[in-house]
Amino acid sequence: MTIRVLLVGESWTTSETHYKGFDQFGSVRFHTGAQPLLDAMKGSEIRIDYMTAHDAAEGFPFRIEGLADYDIVILSDIGANTFLLPPDVWLRSKTVPNRLRMLREWVAGGGNLLMIGGYFSFQGIDGRARWRGTPVEDTLPVTCHPWDDRVEIPEGAKAEILQPDHPVLAGLPSDWPPILGVNEVIPREGAEILARIPGDQGGHPLLVLGSHGKGRTAAWTSDVGPHWLSPEFCAWPGYATLWRNLFGWLCDR
Repeated sequence: MTIRVLLVGESWTTSETHYKGFDQFGSVRFHTGAQPLLDAMKGSEIRIDYMTAHDAAEGFPFRIEGLADYDIVILSDIGANTFLLPPDVWLRSKTVPNRLRMLREWVAGGGNLLMIGGYFSFQGIDGRARWRGTPVEDTLPVTCHPWDDRVEIPEGAKAEILQPDHPVLAGLPSDWPPILGVNEVIPREGAEILARIPGDQGGHPLLVLGSHGKGRTAAWTSDVGPHWLSPEFCAWPGYATLWRNLFGWLCDR
């Protein structure tokens, strides 16, 4: 069975100023963080359409029919403002459909939503991702704190597996490569916590599953690639298995 996925986010632009004695000049670079996942799913039954963060402002559907071709929507390292403030609203003061409410309706009707962690996921750096209190948060198996929720783990942390027999963890060893950070979240009552950071490093949830209406939802609170995922984790054979299993569970009825 082919699983159709829309991955939204995981891109950014950096602007740098270079100083050389009296002189200076600027440079701009565009970056994407989705490549480890896209590479891992090549040749599989998972078909991913990748929409960068800057394209999502106008390119993400404004009508629920625009998501009809997808089984799963992934929000990864992209804040709520990108969906709430498209150019028609921000620049022209026009009204448009609220896409966060649309996503909640889509999940309730049987769509499947995954949020992946990062500096602009959940509540994010300085609280700027702003997913707390939104209709999208209503669908997730976790709730967001009202503050900067990043947990940096520079020494690295190895996941503690709580439900090794769960289908999402099938075929995975118990010893995972290190993770360098997560977003701190609060699991909802009834949610399934499959993995977490060890207790002596905070015990924060890493992989949480749930549902909303007819749809399934999941929260992976670390990154999809560097910097919170180590290169060792991205190169680990279990990386592809984990995502294939998770996508399969989201679509399994």
